[in-house]
Amino acid sequence: MGTREWSHRERSRPCPRDGTRGVFGRSVLTVSGDARPAAVVHPGVVTQFAVLDALLGGQYSSCITVRDARALGDTGIGCCERFGGEVVILDGEFFACTADESPRLMTDDEMLPFVDMCSFGEAASLTVRDLDGPALAEQIDGLLASRNLFHAIRVDGVMARVRTRVTRREEPPFRPLAEVTAEQIETVTRDVRGAVVGFWMPRLYQGVTVAGLHLHFLRDDRTFGGHVLEISVREAVLRVSAYARFELRVPTDVEFLSQELTHDEDRRIAAIEGGAAASSGGGKR
Repeated sequence: MGTREWSHRERSRPCPRDGTRGVFGRSVLTVSGDARPAAVVHPGVVTQFAVLDALLGGQYSSCITVRDARALGDTGIGCCERFGGEVVILDGEFFACTADESPRLMTDDEMLPFVDMCSFGEAASLTVRDLDGPALAEQIDGLLASRNLFHAIRVDGVMARVRTRVTRREEPPFRPLAEVTAEQIETVTRDVRGAVVGFWMPRLYQGVTVAGLHLHFLRDDRTFGGHVLEISVREAVLRVSAYARFELRVPTDVEFLSQELTHDEDRRIAAIEGGAAASSGGGKR
């Protein structure tokens, strides 16, 4: 499921930062403006419900409701109950991207087994053009306030190419996440206007969350969306907001409390999450 487009180790040259054109990897890119802004540390908090290692083990029934998640912010990503699709949260609206229908607004009573959320704050902003996956990751790296902080990411504009995945709803007994994503449904679309939203998390928190980039996409007309496996940007505005506070909320049901979680899954996380987890320092090197 991973993709070489997102591999951090393939980045052999720095991106031009002076508004000039240059070759980076396989792409030619431009960056608007001579001065690179720095992400502002927002006074808010990035809140996560559940831990990634629990999902890896097939714990998909311990959930938070959409109603309760609304109190955690206006921007985020997550997955549907029983891992039956991907969730994109934009401007306070929750969209379920599933295998059987176009993205739809979620109701307050629907359940989320995993979600990362924040109130998107003041952000460093940059206009970017003609970027493939590694080049976009490099631009995000350049806007990070610190690799030890948490960052919300949003990219609005025209994507030259987006490859996404969704998964079908699981039924008990739940299979491990690696088995579920082995059957994921992938879709590629080109020259599409939409929003990419997600987070950059420090390597220290791998296993609790996805270290590095974890991004979801939603088309502007709400006809297409999912977890980002590959992406190339035609022209868009990139915004990055930094947070020094991370709040973890874990389930209290019997399934979660009865199983001790330990982290030994870096390679599996990188494989399941695709290129995003492998970029910007996620996973082992």
